[in-house]
Amino acid sequence: MPYIAQEDRDLLEQHGVREAMTAGELNYQITCLADAYLTCNLDYQAINDVIGALECAKLELYRRLAAPYEDMKAAINGDVYVTRVRRP
Repeated sequence: MPYIAQEDRDLLEQHGVREAMTAGELNYQITCLADAYLTCNLDYQAINDVIGALECAKLELYRRLAAPYEDMKAAINGDVYVTRVRRP
């Protein structure tokens, strides 16, 4: 959740002071970005736009970073699906 201590919020909001170092701080920064977008236009379309942007960012992060990482780990440690999924 983005509910981090006020002193941490202050440091994150001051441009360039420091980047997020925890999941909570990252969530806070993402929340602030979405909130700033919605401040100018709060309607269904804008909310839908933010949710869509977050979903696409999530999918791209998974596609570009998580999936290759998991493929590498499966190659190193063995694929847990080998005996459970019939391969063509």
